[in-house]
Amino acid sequence: MNKNELIGAVADSSGLSRNDATKAVEAVFETITGTLSKGDEVRLVGFGTFSCAKRKASTGRNPRTGEPMAIKASTQPKFKAGKGLKDAVN
Repeated sequence: MNKNELIGAVADSSGLSRNDATKAVEAVFETITGTLSKGDEVRLVGFGTFSCAKRKASTGRNPRTGEPMAIKASTQPKFKAGKGLKDAVN
C-alpha cells in the first residue's frame, strides 16, 4: 500500500472526503516527523512506538574500490511494533 492508497482507505473507512483524509494523513506524518526530530518518541498503544536511535561514526569500505571511508554519526528513525499490531498480523 502506498500513500495514495492509504489516503483512499482512510477516506473510505472514516467517511471523510478524500481532501480531508489527505489533510489528516499528512498531519499525522508531520506530527510524527516533528516529534522525532525533537528527539522525543511517539507511543501509540496497541500499534507501536516510533523513536530515534543514534548511530556512532564508523569506518566502511567503498564497494567499488575497496578503500576505507569514514561514515558520519547519524540519527536513524526506528519503529517497534506493539502487541496489538503483532497479534493482528500473526
